[in-house]
Amino acid sequence: TKVRETRAWADEANARGAAYMDAPVSGGTVGAEAGNLTIMIGASDDTIATVMPVFEVLGQNITHIGDVGAGQVTKTTNQAIVGITLAAVAEGLTLAARAGVDPAKVREALLGGFAESRVLDLHGGRMVERAFEPHGRASVHHKDILQALELAEQVGIDLLSVRTNLELWQKMMDRGWADLDQAGIIRAVEEE
Repeated sequence: TKVRETRAWADEANARGAAYMDAPVSGGTVGAEAGNLTIMIGASDDTIATVMPVFEVLGQNITHIGDVGAGQVTKTTNQAIVGITLAAVAEGLTLAARAGVDPAKVREALLGGFAESRVLDLHGGRMVERAFEPHGRASVHHKDILQALELAEQVGIDLLSVRTNLELWQKMMDRGWADLDQAGIIRAVEEE
C-alpha cells in the first residue's frame, strides 16, 4: 500500500472513531513460517499498546517507527535497498562467471567477508543453483521499486540507483519472468 493512501485511510478511519495503523513486514515466507518477521509499525502511541501482543506472536524484530505511514515508508526503504542488493549480487556473480571463476565459490568466500548479507546468502544461493521457483515474485519487487520511485518523487528527491534498478525489474516483466523468484534478476543481468 502506498504511503499517501495509507495516511488518507487513517484519516478516514479516525474520522469514524476507529484507530488505524500500518504494519508491513519483512522476512518473506521463511520469516513468516518461523514467526520471526521484522515488523515496521506506523501507529499512534495509544494504538500500539493494544496490538503489540499480536505482533509479538508474528515477529521478533518489532519496531514502532512513528505515526501512521511510517511503517510504509520503512517498508519502501527496505524494498529499495533489497532490490539494489539483489542486482549487486546478480552482477557480482555474473562478473565472476564471465571471468571464468566459479560463482558458487565466490559466493562462499564473500559470505565470510564485508559483502555478507541475507541477500547474498539466500538469493545468491538461488542464483548459483538456478532455483527460480518463487519465494518472492519478481513482479512484487517490480511494484515495490515503482512505489519507492513514486515516494521519492513525492518528497522531491531523485534516487539514481533505484531508478537504474527499475530497468532490471522491468526487463523481467518484459521477458515474461514476472513469476520467477526475485533471484531470477540474475537472468536480466546476464542478458546485458
